[in-house]
Amino acid sequence: MSAGKLARIGAVVVMASGGASLACVDEAWADDYSELLDILKAKGSLTQGEYRGLLAHHLQHVHEAATSAARTQQYVPAARHMGTTAAHAPMRTAMGQAVQPPGQIEIGGNGMDPDYVLAQAQQAAASAQASAASAESTWLAAQHSMGLGGGMSLVRMEKYVPGKGLTFKAGPIDINLSGFINGFYTYNSPAGGMPVAGGVSTGSSGFDSSALRNGLLPAGLILKLSTTQNGIDLAAVMGMYPGINNAKNGAFNANTGGSPVGLGTAGIDFRQVYVTAGNKKWGTFKIGRDLGIFGGDAILDDATLLSVGSTGSNSAPGNTSLGRIGVGYVYADWIPQISYQSPTIKGFQGTIGILQPLDEFDFSGADGNGNAYSAASTQHSSPMIQGKVTYDFKIGGLSARIWASFLTQHQQDLTVSKTTTVTTQLLEADGVTAFPYSTTSTADVSVIPGQKHGVTAEAGEIGTKLTYGPAQFVGYYYRGSGLGTTGLFFDGVASNGRKRASEGYYVQMMYNFTKKFKLVGSYGVSNLYLAPGEKDPDLVRRNESEVGAAYYKMTDWLNLVAEYAHTSSAAHGPYKESDNSASGGMILLF
Repeated sequence: MSAGKLARIGAVVVMASGGASLACVDEAWADDYSELLDILKAKGSLTQGEYRGLLAHHLQHVHEAATSAARTQQYVPAARHMGTTAAHAPMRTAMGQAVQPPGQIEIGGNGMDPDYVLAQAQQAAASAQASAASAESTWLAAQHSMGLGGGMSLVRMEKYVPGKGLTFKAGPIDINLSGFINGFYTYNSPAGGMPVAGGVSTGSSGFDSSALRNGLLPAGLILKLSTTQNGIDLAAVMGMYPGINNAKNGAFNANTGGSPVGLGTAGIDFRQVYVTAGNKKWGTFKIGRDLGIFGGDAILDDATLLSVGSTGSNSAPGNTSLGRIGVGYVYADWIPQISYQSPTIKGFQGTIGILQPLDEFDFSGADGNGNAYSAASTQHSSPMIQGKVTYDFKIGGLSARIWASFLTQHQQDLTVSKTTTVTTQLLEADGVTAFPYSTTSTADVSVIPGQKHGVTAEAGEIGTKLTYGPAQFVGYYYRGSGLGTTGLFFDGVASNGRKRASEGYYVQMMYNFTKKFKLVGSYGVSNLYLAPGEKDPDLVRRNESEVGAAYYKMTDWLNLVAEYAHTSSAAHGPYKESDNSASGGMILLF
């Protein structure tokens, strides 16, 4: 309602003096304004608190106007004495209606005291104007909050949904803040064995270790801004992921093993920086840094995402543990990308993207002679390509998702690190007695001397997630050539330049005994096979683990976790190692 309309209603109050007329005006005034507040509240433009406050403010104005009108009715002032009494001449209202109040004296003329009438009219007009201004202010604020007008906008908070973060609306823009924080005490006990190159078990270390650390997830704070412009849904996402342990410089940056030394500082992993543009009809494009397409569902469905799993370096923990990384799937990683996700059609959805190409990496290190187990690469003339298809469906009480994806990337200029020993003979002055003198040097050389050799790495995966009542099952399998194990392209190519085959899987069962308590059990394996013509008995052949965990949801935010994990690694030769770990802690998600 406009201020002008309310002002006109106020003008009726000024002009009317009869009780019935005033009552009708007040009712219309209150109904119009109250209806406006009801509409704004129903549209979500006013919170319950704002609605009650504005309604109470309005009713105060109505009460003041009604009180003023009542005083006008109850008191009729005496006219100036003109030599006659009220019994001889009737009094008239400002509208000319005859009134005969008993006991009043008319002093000539037939009108009321004009000064009193003017004062009452001015008071009623002022009250109407105040209520009109309040209504106009409310309506303009509602317009701004719904993006209907220019200028400043009303910022308000949407209803909170646990796990969905805090969402604020600033005009047409949604601002969402979400995140999580976790901490665990983890005790790791090595069961013995010999070191395995590329293994993920700590069994050969010989020392028990205690750590206060993050689990597979570090902490996280994610900011998302979203809006719709010209029919296009836009979003910008930035995610910071700090750890609680000291960071240490290394090949994996914040994910390198930590440094438990005084005066250290924690590391910050800025994993997510991307924008999306699209809509439900045409699909969505994404550009920036985000979780990879290949392997993404495998880690997001992994229950150890909320716990620890395999510890990795527990004596010097970094930002994260391993969870099931390397013992069931290859880490999807956070990779710069340009991707397109189609709209969902009858449960099907497709995703395709080009991603920053990653180097082949010698994760297993060097043998006893200083020669690398695996080749490395640093040249890429084409991007990595990943794609995925998902199908979601329901059959009765069963909810299911099936997905399949692929990865391909050309690796160029493969090199291998080799140690060369040169022995020379030094002669004494008499030229008779000689003794040998040796020097060593390490250099990266082409896997095939004189040639710039390259290979194409390829991989595929398939998985399913089934939910039926309180039970849930996840099954996953992958296979690759040149893909490697644990991380993308870790030990994927042998030192002779030939690709290694790899495969792995994990199965997971979860059962919710109550709405707050659930148990999880899982088993996973990652295998790495020797390349044709390769003989490296110390290289990892198999990483595997068994995990059992209990989760108790204390509040909508807070989850308590207790977990046991057994991890083992085996080489292509006789070497094996294994370890056991127990973890307890909590994770808070908002």
